[in-house]
Amino acid sequence: MTRKTERATILNGGRRRVKRCDVQVLDYMQVQVEQLRATNRLGTAKNYEKAMDSFRAFLDGGRLALADFTEEVVVAYNAHLVKRGLVRNSISFYMRILRAVYNKAVRQRLVRQEPIFIEVYTGIDQTRKRAVSESVISELYKLQLPEGSVLALSRDVFIFSYCTRGMAFVDIAHLRKRDLQCGTIIYRRHKTGQLLVVRVEPTIQRIIDRYASNASPYLFPLLSSEDVAEAYGQYCVALNTYNRQLGRLSQMVGCGCKLTSYTARHSWATAARKHNVPLSVISAGMGHTSEQTTQIYLMALENTVIDDANRWIIRGLE
Repeated sequence: MTRKTERATILNGGRRRVKRCDVQVLDYMQVQVEQLRATNRLGTAKNYEKAMDSFRAFLDGGRLALADFTEEVVVAYNAHLVKRGLVRNSISFYMRILRAVYNKAVRQRLVRQEPIFIEVYTGIDQTRKRAVSESVISELYKLQLPEGSVLALSRDVFIFSYCTRGMAFVDIAHLRKRDLQCGTIIYRRHKTGQLLVVRVEPTIQRIIDRYASNASPYLFPLLSSEDVAEAYGQYCVALNTYNRQLGRLSQMVGCGCKLTSYTARHSWATAARKHNVPLSVISAGMGHTSEQTTQIYLMALENTVIDDANRWIIRGLE
């Protein structure tokens, strides 16, 4: 079977039976990257490509068939990553992607299911606390910054994230003006596809109004293109700029830590917990989907309960 025929078989979902030894791991991963790009899942495609490059370096020019992708290989790859000095979370990042690729090959009946990842870590270690206090958030909100500057925009996006229950930067960047409907922001999380509705409080509206003259269809002047690939490139640039500016803001408020794009999200959750907001409300407000039992309970939770909690939390900024 030629490489082209083999790739076509994989793209067709493995419906044509092939000898398991004919399908190479790196070729199969490349197909997954191409499929992710074709469905505009560009961030995930980039992560898969990074994992593929790492595994290619491990193979050091060699080729490995899916049928030979065994527990011994996974353990050896884990040792390779440890030797390179990667921390557990970074190693787990690569292992989780490899496991996802392997599981897809199993579903397509290219290989038989075996517990080949049982000896390696595929969890997520708890990292250092990323939240800052409400007093730091308030100080940041009240900073006098040059109007129209990149620094002011970064501060506004950070506060907007905090006030919208920790909205992720990727979701803020892709918010469109049409997502504002009847005093609410309606959007789907890029990470999970979950639909969330956030009531627009006065603090949120004031931030939105500062960028109302923005000519693009987006709510904030972070992206301009509506082409998916071009917009993704602009998003990557905007995220890097945002984190650099947050570093400057960290020094200006003297919070004792470096603000990042994740800090607002963690800070909202911490503030909510401090004010005795139930964990179920916090999880619903942030769009968490990882805790199945919590999500079952939250299915009947009305969005107004979440919005009332949010209004209480951000009232201190006034």
